[in-house]
Amino acid sequence: MFAESALVHSGLLSGMRVVYYTPWVFKFPPELWRVLSAFLLTGGGFSFVFDLYFMFTYASGLELNSPRFTQPGDFFTYVVFVATSILVSGGLFLGANVFTQSLMLAFIYTYAQDNRGKKAHFVILQIPVEFLPWAMLTLTLIMGGPHAALQQATGVFASHLYDFLTRLYPTFQGGRNYIQTPAAIKRYFGANTSTYTHRGYGTSFRPAQNIPQQQSRSWTSGFSSSWSGRGAGRRLGGD
Repeated sequence: MFAESALVHSGLLSGMRVVYYTPWVFKFPPELWRVLSAFLLTGGGFSFVFDLYFMFTYASGLELNSPRFTQPGDFFTYVVFVATSILVSGGLFLGANVFTQSLMLAFIYTYAQDNRGKKAHFVILQIPVEFLPWAMLTLTLIMGGPHAALQQATGVFASHLYDFLTRLYPTFQGGRNYIQTPAAIKRYFGANTSTYTHRGYGTSFRPAQNIPQQQSRSWTSGFSSSWSGRGAGRRLGGD
């Protein structure tokens, strides 16, 4: 993000080479790098510094300390889901060309949900952290107008959708969490090796995990295996 934004704002790289534009992405040959580079371009001036600071602070805060992302690759899966939701809602429906502010607000919203009851700094004030996403959205509305605020709000939509599908719906409605980190991604991020992780509350040790390969099983084998591991029956009240 620093490298791309520095090149663009210094005039060494044209911003038109990195922003998202649907006809350029799906032309032949496709300019697929725009799908990623549109999430890495900060604003100019002071926004260059503040965007980098907020992105690093809240992204690293989630990756290292969030109770949601305890397994290898969980944070990566979250970023992919949130970025895809922003791309669809902001890029295809609202015509946005840069998604950095939306992604940053998504991180802040998830961070705020995980740290309810704490305080956060906003400009020169201290406010409850759960109000921080709405305060930043209000600031964007004042400085950038309704369209800029609507585009940035796609970050809140994406992170709330993730929260609903992975926590609210399974917990309170008894539904299934379909957003699971694939085994291949877990292995890529080191699920098969033991590591020490430095958390905000101390150091945690994660032993190596054996991730079995998924096998196709019929409904009969799935039913029988659930009972095959049971021991011999014993009559109540007997010797």
